Amino acid sequence: MKQNKIALVTGGSRGLGKNMALELAKRGLDVILTYHTNTEEAEKVSSEINANGQNAVALQLNTAKIDTFPEFIETLKTTLNNEFGATHLDYLVNNAGTGVYASFFDTTEEQFDAMMNIHLKGPHFLTQGILPFLADGGGIVNISTGLTRFSLPGYAAYSSMKGGIEVFTKYLAKELGDRNINANVVAPGAIETDFGGGAVRDNKDLNNYVASLTALGRAGLPEDIGSVVAFLCTDDAKWINAQRIEVSGGQSI
Repeated sequence: MKQNKIALVTGGSRGLGKNMALELAKRGLDVILTYHTNTEEAEKVSSEINANGQNAVALQLNTAKIDTFPEFIETLKTTLNNEFGATHLDYLVNNAGTGVYASFFDTTEEQFDAMMNIHLKGPHFLTQGILPFLADGGGIVNISTGLTRFSLPGYAAYSSMKGGIEVFTKYLAKELGDRNINANVVAPGAIETDFGGGAVRDNKDLNNYVASLTALGRAGLPEDIGSVVAFLCTDDAKWINAQRIEVSGGQSI
């Protein structure tokens, strides 16, 4: 019996990560998704995937707590063996994250450190820990933001870390090339989710403002992003490497 390919999606219980997990499953991949605190929502996502014929498991992970990664990786190895009959992952999607809305002048050291740990240090060391059992010929997708190309006041710390992730991704592509592992960035524009308190989704004025800046005339939806990530986790995307793919509907062009 042919082994399904397996993708790990961090932050897969809600928003963009949830849609990524569902879209990956639609393409025939099995999914391991992580969640921070919301066990119930994570289990709903995995149950939906399982009900539709793919295998899915939810595991708890705080991507800001680097000292917990060794224990998580051991749990991941056990899960791969026990739940999937596998020893390797095929794809890693570093998606988990939160935002800070604060001007450069008002950003605190605590906020800065949180953004660094969640969005840059966490993905760096999680990827490092997973590499020994990421299959040759697999892939890594790191989630960035349109805010590394255009600037909106209030996102300096968050966007700086995402800029770091984009550079990090190029180095991953270069250094993992001999294992035929590709690494790419997906950079969403403004999306209607609960990210940042749900501002784009729930604030009509902000939503209209985003729409006015976007060539396609609306704010983005989770399903606009998940399908692109899922595509990058297929053989159809095997020759795409070290690229930043912005998925913003043409925001601020």
